[in-house]
Amino acid sequence: MELTAVAQLRRMVLEHLSRYTWNNELTEHVYDILQEVREDTPRYRCCVYKERAVLKNRIDMALGQECTSNIIEAAKLTLNEPERTDLPIIDVLPAACDQCPIDAYYVTDMCRHCITHKCMNNCPKKAITIIQDRAFIDKTKCIECGRCKQMCPYGAILEIHRPCVRACAIGAISIGENRKAVINHEKCVTCGACRNACPFGAIDERSSIVRVIREIQQGKQVIALVAPSIVGQFGLKVTMAQIHEAFTKAGFADVIEVGVGADITSVKEAEEYLEKVPAKQGFMTSSCCPAFVRLIKTQIPEAADKISDTPSPMISCAQLIKQQYPYAVTVFVGPCIAKKVEGREHRQTINYVLTFEEAMCMLEGKDIKFAEMSGAEYDRDASKLGLCFPLTAGVTAAVKDTVAAMGGDVRSAHYAAGLDNCREAVKAAAEGKLDCSYLEGMACSNGCVDGPGTVGDFHITKVALAKYANAAPNKQAAEDKHAK
Repeated sequence: MELTAVAQLRRMVLEHLSRYTWNNELTEHVYDILQEVREDTPRYRCCVYKERAVLKNRIDMALGQECTSNIIEAAKLTLNEPERTDLPIIDVLPAACDQCPIDAYYVTDMCRHCITHKCMNNCPKKAITIIQDRAFIDKTKCIECGRCKQMCPYGAILEIHRPCVRACAIGAISIGENRKAVINHEKCVTCGACRNACPFGAIDERSSIVRVIREIQQGKQVIALVAPSIVGQFGLKVTMAQIHEAFTKAGFADVIEVGVGADITSVKEAEEYLEKVPAKQGFMTSSCCPAFVRLIKTQIPEAADKISDTPSPMISCAQLIKQQYPYAVTVFVGPCIAKKVEGREHRQTINYVLTFEEAMCMLEGKDIKFAEMSGAEYDRDASKLGLCFPLTAGVTAAVKDTVAAMGGDVRSAHYAAGLDNCREAVKAAAEGKLDCSYLEGMACSNGCVDGPGTVGDFHITKVALAKYANAAPNKQAAEDKHAK
């Protein structure tokens, strides 16, 4: 993940909140974060006051509260009250969303002063006039229908799409009356594409970082469930042994690889496939990516019954932990923002979800650095195929292998990455236009290794994870003792 100024600001907030919470001084010092913006610091907006207003919104989001909250009161609520599950995970920072152009259509210098005036003659609201042989758009009359752009023979009229709107593959973002971005949370699948696309960091995610630290401080049995794509996130030379040690040093009672959950999912999904396809239905889709699952349910409801009923690796792993330790606090650590929504839907099983970025900042707040750990040995159970779930068609490979081990065959599998491709593939399969008996969908174009919550370069992560998976003690999912 590219380290932009926006990412640096977000991490600065998360690290400060973590440090103050670890030191039991959050309410006394949370206001001090605003002082990170001064006259002598880099400025991205008109003045210090505007910069601090945006920073305040960012702090409220990181505390999991409303952006209109007083940050001291927000800190108290986060420390003492249950999590606000009525607030969306992804939201627009009201003070930050004001830098994009407010008009959708512009007449550029390519205007050739033609005399047919097709742009003006075809405007339904007569919003275009010719002044000194040049077309001008009256913004008070323009309804942004795009007719002028279509009719201009020189392509001299430019359409401006906001980055967040362009990044949203499902059309969940629009521009409100006040010209600020508005997210339709009924349609949103929380993929995080809009957050990463906004050049001004005006879209952010709510965090549970303070609550996780408080659970540890209260002496609870907090167990970290780390996604396979954590390999390589914190540097090519940082080993899984060092990652395990770092989390343990921070106070986690144990660290479990979600690759174990992937093995369980592989076996159960293979059994489900053999039961349903083709006896009961023509094809089945994967259920590991919550954004993909929600995409089907909201945009292709006719295919909702084709989604696998098998829990995702995160849920499978958390269920395993809860069976062994019913009172444990389970914290999934992964690359995905959508997992936070899935966690809310299974709150009795998975208590909190942190991204790799949040986990890194949480440990930085306690002055724990992955690279400085000695890297003691630990037990490994996850199989090679389970660990490869985040890679291209990784789920498909595991399911096909497990089905074959059970004496069956996945006749025709299809992999789709990116929400646009996922939607087209599912629609085609539902309409019988795609020869497919198993369809794996991932919201992120490069798979989970390049999710919105990552901190490392996905090229490095792919190499590191493949190497780590090849060294796994088990090669097939069914060989994992937890999947039997």
